[in-house]
Amino acid sequence: MFLRGSIARLRPEQAKVRFQRPSRIAPLLIRSFSSGQQIRFKQTFFNPNEEPDKNKDNKKKKKKGPDPSNQPQDFLKNTKWTNWIFPGLVISLFLNSYSGGESNQMTFQDFKVNYLEKGLVKCITVINNSFVEAELVTQHPRIVGFTIGSVEFFEKELDEIQDKLGIPNNERIPVSYIRRSSIFSYIMPFVPTLILIGGTYYLARQLQKRAPNGKGGGPLNNIMGIGKSKARLFNQETDITVKFKDVAGCDEAKEEIMEFVTFLKEPKKYEKLGAKIPKGAILSGPPGTGKTLLAKATAGEAGVPFLSVSGSEFVEMYVGVGASRVRDLFSTARKLAPCIIFVDEIDAIGKSRESGPMGANDEKEATLNQLLVEMDGFEDTDHIVVLAGTNRADILDKALTRPGRFDRHISIDRPDIEGRKAIYKVHLKPLKLEHPVTDEFAGRLAALTPGFSGADISNCCNEAALIAAREDADVVKLVHFEKAIERVIAGLERKSRVLSPEEKKTVAYHEAGHAICGWYLQYADPLLKVSIIPRGQGALGYAQYLPGDEYLISQEQFEHRMIMALGGRVSEELNFDDITTGAADDFKKVTQMANMMILRLGMSKKLGTITFETNSQQPRVHKLFSEETFELIDNEVKRVINEAYEKCRKLLTEKIDEVEKVAQELLAKEVLTRDDMIRLLGPRPFEEKNDAFKKYLLPPNEQQNRPEEGAQAA
Repeated sequence: MFLRGSIARLRPEQAKVRFQRPSRIAPLLIRSFSSGQQIRFKQTFFNPNEEPDKNKDNKKKKKKGPDPSNQPQDFLKNTKWTNWIFPGLVISLFLNSYSGGESNQMTFQDFKVNYLEKGLVKCITVINNSFVEAELVTQHPRIVGFTIGSVEFFEKELDEIQDKLGIPNNERIPVSYIRRSSIFSYIMPFVPTLILIGGTYYLARQLQKRAPNGKGGGPLNNIMGIGKSKARLFNQETDITVKFKDVAGCDEAKEEIMEFVTFLKEPKKYEKLGAKIPKGAILSGPPGTGKTLLAKATAGEAGVPFLSVSGSEFVEMYVGVGASRVRDLFSTARKLAPCIIFVDEIDAIGKSRESGPMGANDEKEATLNQLLVEMDGFEDTDHIVVLAGTNRADILDKALTRPGRFDRHISIDRPDIEGRKAIYKVHLKPLKLEHPVTDEFAGRLAALTPGFSGADISNCCNEAALIAAREDADVVKLVHFEKAIERVIAGLERKSRVLSPEEKKTVAYHEAGHAICGWYLQYADPLLKVSIIPRGQGALGYAQYLPGDEYLISQEQFEHRMIMALGGRVSEELNFDDITTGAADDFKKVTQMANMMILRLGMSKKLGTITFETNSQQPRVHKLFSEETFELIDNEVKRVINEAYEKCRKLLTEKIDEVEKVAQELLAKEVLTRDDMIRLLGPRPFEEKNDAFKKYLLPPNEQQNRPEEGAQAA
């Protein structure tokens, strides 16, 4: 007290705080049992100079009813089970260290000298054959203890000492044997199991908390609910904002699917006439054509819940999970009816059971069977529409595509020139352009991107905006779109790949051979640009052509395309003493076209109008053709390619001077446009067959100065 008072007089403020601060263990213990105690602890010890809030006291006085902090459920409500870990460890260590008596442990030698030989031992108790407690006569401590290694050795030593002391048998120290067990001996065998269960539960809880929307973050989460469907529910008011006006380039598909929207909005209109609404539709087509977008727009227009799930999410490593998830999906749909179920990539579970090899995946078949049962078990009043998307409608099971399940088959192909123009108008709206969007501007971009899907067009518009931002431009211009189209078609420009003068010259003559063949062949696609700038992973140069939206290709068109593809190799042979590997991709294209002509299209007089194409999905158990037929097919393919090669060599031999002009200009400028080709070679001697090219890209003066059609170059 004297020391405390002296320090308080010297440094009153510091002493006051120091002596009111508790030990470090106090906050931990208090925090472990009640959140209310934490608040009172902080107010008492860590804010000693803070004046009490009188308003708070008045508010407390005005409140009626018991204080919720004093309720018995406050402890269970505000305490986390993890806060018990530290107090539990402290208590367990305390209990473990408590022996339950007043024993004083020593060695056997000390016990023998100090107590046993002096006759101070009243009785001896052997505990668990390893520990000895001896009760003394009148000494303090009352009980002493020591550890023994063997009961037999201890008994032998005890008898020898008593014999030495001459103690009669009836007066010898009584020895009793007992087995003593603590509560820890019963608990410890279960501790590893409890730790495993607790750790698994804790890990699952942490994964669930970290996952978005609390839906779990791994295989440990919701292990008992693995059969639940993984379908995501989109609310028609907040999540689904896509309408049919946002979907372009597939007008026929939109018109066909509008009937589902009308059914979901006005079902009684059909039911009163006795009409049965189609239960589902399969949206098939190449990737990126808008199958998922069209399904989402259907839900947005109908104003109903939209359940989206991927076909691969049904099947897991556990047996029966797929079928269980299908049942749960349709059970949820019935509760939300009217609604739309969209199964993306349904070929993951709907593949034909006949095409699979023996011993196929039984789990996928069980999932497919359950899907067939659920769709066929619908009632007319369920008001549920099932839409499915796939890129391979030809491999789906026939039972799945029959009427009564998927009644409608809606094909969504790549858009034509008008479809691409409409898609460009949709994706150009968010961009800051130099001029307002017009039909001429959208049509020009559509003509520059033949064969592009909706996803490709969206990517192209985004690339143009990125290029404009990279160049610090205020608006996105046409030149940015042209660079983006080259980026998507040919790959990124490889400025770091520097060619040697010999390599650059070889590439220039190679590309000049392609350009000359395309310029003087009637059925070749219109040439837009020739470049010897390396792009992509392996392309050292490229020629950009604009094929039209063609649905029928003649035999002569195939031949001209093959001649144009072989122009690079033939040009190397005519202008250099050696050839290079630059024509590897050209040979691949030529071989594919020749095989298609002979095997599929019947363009061979020797083989006739027979198709020799095999179905890769069907198991081949025997040869489909004889050895003579195989040999004849090989000979015909070689003949077609050799004829194209000879025509190409003849053409480039006649136009060797033009090849030299184009190659030298490429070496000087690296990139030649169509205007450069006209300046070097004159107008193309044939009228362009591509209507989109003539409408949006061909200059008016070139159409006026075009020579008469009919000049044949090959």
